[in-house]
Amino acid sequence: MNYSELTEKIIGCAYRVYNNMGAGFLESVYEKCLAIELENVGLQAEFQTPIAVYYADRQVGSFIADIVVAGCVIVELKAVRTLNPAHEVQLVNYLAATKIPVGLLINFGEAKVEIKRRVLDLNHL
Repeated sequence: MNYSELTEKIIGCAYRVYNNMGAGFLESVYEKCLAIELENVGLQAEFQTPIAVYYADRQVGSFIADIVVAGCVIVELKAVRTLNPAHEVQLVNYLAATKIPVGLLINFGEAKVEIKRRVLDLNHL
């Protein structure tokens, strides 16, 4: 499955969650709902995955990725009124740290699901 097909499946799962749950829940609730949907469509996913950040071959930090799907797409979840640029920067930093090429930022906001897709250019790292 290519990245486009994979992200389309993930996005479809996010819309099903939002259509069933609506707005107002905590991020952790949406994460558990999304886990069910991803499983239902046959996608392997890891949740709350620790990832180390390195500089000059030394670990200088770490973060927790909300979801890593099929080992090749990071999904960062939010449940805020609206996304802001800092959320996108966070996702891009996660992609750079892991060398995972594709990420989705999904916000289960007040009025609708907001989705941002980011692709890492591995040639510029």
